[in-house]
Amino acid sequence: MLIVTTLDVPGYKIDAVLGEVMGMTVRAANIGANFTAAFKAIGGGEISEYTNLVYDSRNQVMQRMWEQCVQRGGNAIVGMRFDTGDIGQAFTEICAYGTAVVIHPIATAEEGGTPQSIAQAAAPAQPSTPEAPPTYR
Repeated sequence: MLIVTTLDVPGYKIDAVLGEVMGMTVRAANIGANFTAAFKAIGGGEISEYTNLVYDSRNQVMQRMWEQCVQRGGNAIVGMRFDTGDIGQAFTEICAYGTAVVIHPIATAEEGGTPQSIAQAAAPAQPSTPEAPPTYR
């Protein structure tokens, strides 16, 4: 499973473009987090309640985007981006989007191979079970 912000994946060949995929959520911080954050804002510094909310939201939309990719038969997403927007004064929309593709590693005999792609091409084929995208904190 690869999700990249670039339009290609060095060492891999795109066999098929399956179209745009996206994941979306609309979030609001709970009243407790807003209350705590308001006090922390007085002293300055990071507001960890909001940082955690953003990480959780981004992980959720990436998971949803990846699930759409797998449903279409893809094994990678290129051109991935995040987008956010406000809905009213209390809600934030978070969206991850990109292009689902089918890729394969370029082996050593082909032009454009990288050490990673050559090693992956030489490895025995693994069963095709969809992986979840990594979560970040």
